[in-house]
Amino acid sequence: MDLNSDLGEGFGAWRLGDDEAMTDVVSSANIACGFHAGDPRTLLEVCERAVSKGVVIGAQVGYRDLPGFGRRFIDYETADLVADVIYQLGALDGLARAAGDRVLYVKPHGALYNAIVHHEGQAAAVIDAVRRYDPDLPVLGLPGSVFLRLAHEAGLRVVREAFADRGYRPDGTLVPRREPGALLHDPAEVAERMLRLVTDHTLVAVDGSVIKIEADSICVHGDSPGAVEMARAVHDALAGAGVEIAAFAAAAS
Repeated sequence: MDLNSDLGEGFGAWRLGDDEAMTDVVSSANIACGFHAGDPRTLLEVCERAVSKGVVIGAQVGYRDLPGFGRRFIDYETADLVADVIYQLGALDGLARAAGDRVLYVKPHGALYNAIVHHEGQAAAVIDAVRRYDPDLPVLGLPGSVFLRLAHEAGLRVVREAFADRGYRPDGTLVPRREPGALLHDPAEVAERMLRLVTDHTLVAVDGSVIKIEADSICVHGDSPGAVEMARAVHDALAGAGVEIAAFAAAAS
């Protein structure tokens, strides 16, 4: 099972999360690309840290929305979104190559991630951008989403993602951050949920119902309170049960 986390989300003197500690735990790093978070120096340093620890680099592309941290929906024109995603991929890939590796997968961020669960136009725009930049790049997304369906139809490799620290609705979508039950904070509870996900492919939704979730990668948000503790708890629970922690994408040679 792959463990991923969102890294590089500080900006200048403002730091968010513990990128150094998280790269000791996860196998894949979703690194910001400067649109929702991250300045070039921060992103280069995180890429260098990931390379030094054998963590695979992914581009976390998002809306051009630094003030809102990419968590506000933007009604893009298709051509603008395609170009913005290509721009972000090229920027982070350049930094990753300077650090000794390259971008090996793509994960949309925040409001864009949630929008393309259902928004066919924006999902298609992200897919078009990835295919035009590098059609061999896998894409992470929510199981059952429009994004993963269209990506599969377009010939991209799709990677199904589950969230360790987020609550789920009965339909398998995430509870919006402003609603009760959206965020989980107890490392033991989170670890137990993820072990159940990996071994039984089920989770308990916010209403108490049991839902089926198939996942290839588990995300622990780097900006969540206690993120490192939760990531370690998930890592240790899975490893203790004999589950190998390994990236779904192999590092470049």
